[in-house]
Amino acid sequence: MTSTQRAASADGAGAPGLAKRAAIASFMGAVVDWYDFFLYGIVAGLLFGDLFFPDASPAVGTLAAWATFGVGFLFRPLGGIVFGHFGDRLGRKRMLVLTMLIMGVASTLIGVLPTYAQAGIWAPALLVLLRATQGFAVGGEWGGAALMAVENAPKKWRSLYSSGVQVGASVGLLLATLITKVMSGTTSEAAFRSWGWRVPFLVSAALVIVGLIIRAKVEESEVFTKEVAAKGAEAKPRVPLVAAVKSNPKGFFAIIGLRFVELFTFYGVTTFGLAYGTDELGLNRDSLLNVNLAVGGLAVLTIPAFAYLADRYGRRRVYCWGAVVGALSAVPYFWAMESGSMVLIIACAVLLVNIAHDAAVSVQQALFTDMFGPEYRYSGAGVGYQLASAIGGGCTPLIASSLVIWAGGGWSLVAVYLTLGCVISLLVALRMRGVDEVAEPSAVPREATTV
Repeated sequence: MTSTQRAASADGAGAPGLAKRAAIASFMGAVVDWYDFFLYGIVAGLLFGDLFFPDASPAVGTLAAWATFGVGFLFRPLGGIVFGHFGDRLGRKRMLVLTMLIMGVASTLIGVLPTYAQAGIWAPALLVLLRATQGFAVGGEWGGAALMAVENAPKKWRSLYSSGVQVGASVGLLLATLITKVMSGTTSEAAFRSWGWRVPFLVSAALVIVGLIIRAKVEESEVFTKEVAAKGAEAKPRVPLVAAVKSNPKGFFAIIGLRFVELFTFYGVTTFGLAYGTDELGLNRDSLLNVNLAVGGLAVLTIPAFAYLADRYGRRRVYCWGAVVGALSAVPYFWAMESGSMVLIIACAVLLVNIAHDAAVSVQQALFTDMFGPEYRYSGAGVGYQLASAIGGGCTPLIASSLVIWAGGGWSLVAVYLTLGCVISLLVALRMRGVDEVAEPSAVPREATTV
């Protein structure tokens, strides 16, 4: 029996109680890790240019802040490689506990980091180091969390059970935005710039403790214990990532193109949109934070709803519709921003985030992990996912801000950039085959999921 056939017989074989516990643990872990990761992006767009790069012009300072934001994304593939390797060989659970611990320590240290005025050049240097550590930790989070949920989910509802990984990310955004908004609204501008921005980072320590308790109680993935751990060392691939790419090279690189729609739309709204609206258009900071709250709160409903539709009617269909909506909503979003109407801004942000982005992420866990066998799927799906994050996620605010400068403060080139990313994802999804099966997606050979 081949590894693909064994995976087909084992995937989704976990008991109902185990499936629910795994889904909840994946959700809670994602909340903690992504709270920390998104918090950095929110605060970087608001303050880090002035606090850590004060000698630069406002535009260059903003670019420098976005560059440190992007550093976290550059280290995500490295985290995917390291945690994926050991996750495929030693187990998913151990890596998930470790990623959460590393992320919590890095975020807490950012909360006590001295600014440029206090430590000079050491301040931005330490900021870059801690941001890189965040990226390294979160690089191993998605792959392990997705596998724990997918591998224990019922066959018929793999997208729904694993969608909690992405719901957790949205809740993390919601909490990060809410706490930042509370601190911004209850302190003076001087107090917020002095110490108020630090409080959300320090809250991370408490969230990590809760997350570690929940994650430590979950058993190892049943697929891993039966299909991977039971093998002798000589039967396992020595380098899981290499084995994964060889098994499905087209699928590995397809993941990158598929992720553009969700990366461009999400970071275009929640990080770049926040900075552009306040710096270039003079919109109220708290009002734009409300946009993040709105899309983050709505995602708790829209992501599982799209996942349910994908399990019923097909993953590719849901993915394609999300990409179409994203491509058609970029220009209206910036029209709304320019109008200053918060009603229009929220409506267009919902189209970009809660329709385009959420439709895509609702099916990624099952779609991407199905491309690889259990003995190397942590590496294959995880590294492909994080490589896309480095290319499309971390660079989006930096590229978008550069396009604004190039266009003399206008947004037209940014709209083209967002639209192009959605179109690329649509074309990749249209070329995929064998991903629309509803009842038992794992029964289809993985080669059918490539482009």
